[in-house]
Amino acid sequence: MSHQNIALTPEAHSTALAAALEALEIEFEVRIEFPPEVLAEAERAIAEFELPPIDKRDIELVTIDPATSTDLDQAVHLSRTAQGYLVHYAIADVPGFVALGGSLDAESQLRGQTVYLPHRRISLHPESISEDAGSLLPGQDRSAYLFSFTLDATGAVSNTVLERAMVRSREKLSYVGVQESLDSGTATEMMLLLREVGLKRIELERARGGASLRIPSQEVECVEGTYTLVADAPLPVEDWNAQISLMTGMEAANIMIQAKVGLLRTMPPPAQKDIDVFRLQALALGTSWSVDQPYGEFLRSLELSDPRQLALMHQATSLFRGATYLAFDGELPEDLVQAAIAAPYAHTTAPLRRLVDRFALLVCSYASAGQEVPVEVRQVLPTLPDLMNGSNRLVNQIERAAIDTVEAASLAHRVGERFSAVTLSASESENGKGKPRGTLQVESPAVMARFEGSAEAGQHVQVELVQADLASRKVLFRIVGP
Repeated sequence: MSHQNIALTPEAHSTALAAALEALEIEFEVRIEFPPEVLAEAERAIAEFELPPIDKRDIELVTIDPATSTDLDQAVHLSRTAQGYLVHYAIADVPGFVALGGSLDAESQLRGQTVYLPHRRISLHPESISEDAGSLLPGQDRSAYLFSFTLDATGAVSNTVLERAMVRSREKLSYVGVQESLDSGTATEMMLLLREVGLKRIELERARGGASLRIPSQEVECVEGTYTLVADAPLPVEDWNAQISLMTGMEAANIMIQAKVGLLRTMPPPAQKDIDVFRLQALALGTSWSVDQPYGEFLRSLELSDPRQLALMHQATSLFRGATYLAFDGELPEDLVQAAIAAPYAHTTAPLRRLVDRFALLVCSYASAGQEVPVEVRQVLPTLPDLMNGSNRLVNQIERAAIDTVEAASLAHRVGERFSAVTLSASESENGKGKPRGTLQVESPAVMARFEGSAEAGQHVQVELVQADLASRKVLFRIVGP
């Protein structure tokens, strides 16, 4: 699964839009600066850090991330075997820098996760750790939690080994660069294997009944004071790389379930009423969805360059509700499954950016070594679901506000213009009063906004932009014709 990302180009950073985005940090009371004692503890942890004795620097790991990323949580290596594949997946050793009960630990619990806004990133940990000493930067000796997966010819995991080891990434690759090499036929053998294994893991996901949301990333360009919102569909390599991360989270969940202690990411299956509504939306938007086709397979079939199918992908978020965290110690809970993945799953692969992953790595490490999970770790586990759910609510609110801000800015110079759109919901009056309003998807630029006027869901309409206000983050269209 993925979510919508919006970034400012360098030219758009010193603008009224950037100022409006910065104001969101104050409005939502985001923790920006780290207290002096936290920074001091981080520096001590770096100075006193000792690399583990197990040396796995011979494994030619690489990282694959957006080109500008410096907080590199994971590095991967793939090779072919007589029976299938061997996948090494190294995850940044954040637990080695963050002492339980210390000020750095307390600050990370207050933050919960890194916040990604269009104009900047607000880190979970001090940058001295997240972008330097703890990051799996190329050519640097680093400590990591190294998963080694043996896969059969279908891509299914037959054995998992986890150890804390010294590693060294060979190269920092970008999604765009890897995709270009694959498309041009110049890719390395390992990137060809990433595609091969990724596609097989997607087939296994389909067989399980799993599903993935593919929401395009967006970039804001600013030319002579005019903002333009440009959307890019996810690259195939992002999906293949994500499959390795999902596989790691599934195996980590299995380790914790066997140990009967840990923290899972769970989600109930979509309610039948939500599926029925989504099926009607697909029909209204002119996309056929057969009754015997699982919703995950249907989502993978959508072509995001088609505005109507892009609108459907956005509407599919209604099927991904109720995700939460589940801590357990001793008795196993009844429902352990993350329905979109169609398997037990744990957030494990992003400890630089997400609080829970640090604790999942600790539990998995002790359990894999056959050791008892320390009481100081077990005591924290029950507190993490509320901490993370609260952090997620805050991040969702500020990200939604940022999207609204960007969309208002990008449309402000176009008030009075007409656009083609597809209605996503039927219009109705609030409490039976006022003008009827609903939600629509503009075909270009690809924004969702409110409209006024009478329409049913799934209608193709012509609309006029009547409001796009940066200060209030409000965008409103009016239906002017079919």
